[in-house]
Amino acid sequence: MTAWDIDPAGVRGVLEKAGDAAKGLSSAGSTAQKTLPGAAKHAGTAVEGGEKGDGTQGPVAAALGQFFTKWEGDLLYVAGRAGSSLNGAAEATVAYHQGDLQMAADAQANALKEPDIDMPGQKAGKGGRG
Repeated sequence: MTAWDIDPAGVRGVLEKAGDAAKGLSSAGSTAQKTLPGAAKHAGTAVEGGEKGDGTQGPVAAALGQFFTKWEGDLLYVAGRAGSSLNGAAEATVAYHQGDLQMAADAQANALKEPDIDMPGQKAGKGGRG
C-alpha cells in the first residue's frame, strides 16, 4: 500500500505563497481595468478631423478593447481555477491531518485496552482475572 507523507506546515507555506501570487494576479487585473480604458481613450482616432471625445474609436483603441475583453475572461477563469485549487489543497490537507489524529487516537485507545490473555486451564477471555 502506498503511504501518504504530507507535511501540513509545508503545505500551508506553499498555499500562502500561491495565495500571494494570486493576489498579485488580482491586483494586475484591477490595474488593467483602471488603465486600459484611459489608454484606449487617448490612443487617438482613425478619422480625419476626428475630435477627442466624439466617440470615434481608432484602431489602437479598438485593439486595446478587444485585448481587454479577451484577457479579462481569461483572467477571471484563471483566478477561479486558482482559488478552487488552493481551497481544495487546504481542505485535503486538513482532512489528511484529521485522519492522522483519528488514527493516532485509535492506536492509543487500542494500546490502553486490557489484554485478553487465554491461559491454559481457564475460561476463554477471562485473562486469568476471574
